Amino acid sequence: MKAFFKIIAKLNKLLLPSYTKKQLDLAKASKMQLAIIGWRYFITKKVLD
Repeated sequence: MKAFFKIIAKLNKLLLPSYTKKQLDLAKASKMQLAIIGWRYFITKKVLD
């Protein structure tokens, strides 16, 4: 199962934007940006467990 999340994490890195590099202010982030941040966090947490 962990290998599955590793694959998804690599796809996230390739396909989804990195908001830390863009220095996005979370207070000004749209709902979609917050959803992407939450998704990336969830996958990263699963990979590290």
